[in-house]
Amino acid sequence: MKNYILFLFILFTSISLKAQDEEITTYYFIRHAEKVRTDSSNKNPNLTEKGKERAENWSTVLKHIDFDLIYSTNYNRTIQTATPTAKNNNLELQFYDPRALFNDEFKTKTKGKTVLIVGHSNTTPQFVNKILGIEKYKDIEDTNNANLYIITIANSKAIDILLKIKH
Repeated sequence: MKNYILFLFILFTSISLKAQDEEITTYYFIRHAEKVRTDSSNKNPNLTEKGKERAENWSTVLKHIDFDLIYSTNYNRTIQTATPTAKNNNLELQFYDPRALFNDEFKTKTKGKTVLIVGHSNTTPQFVNKILGIEKYKDIEDTNNANLYIITIANSKAIDILLKIKH
């Protein structure tokens, strides 16, 4: 409950700041939901039933956020995690290269926007760290699909928070 209240505070703060200054950029990062693990040679697995449920739950958690863009890596599990939220926002998924995080093109395209980014246990915290310019977050544990990182950038200053959303 405490995390939920904090999440709402950040959400309303970022919304009110956006109304005052169009140069506010807010990034929401999540890792893909639970993936099928029955074939270790499959490098592009789909979500499990629990993962599909979590993807729907993410869309519920994020339903009051008006995203301008939704990014995913081009893998089944991230696409399937991002799709319910993209549908709720009437947005097409954009794809990013996890080997080229927060490059100039991405910065320009997302400046002043509210953006959801769906990634992986290693790329998600790396992406967050790249935006922050410091090594603050470690890779996500393989069993953890509940992290929500939020970064708001205003006047060249970034504020970040990590919430654990239990589904």
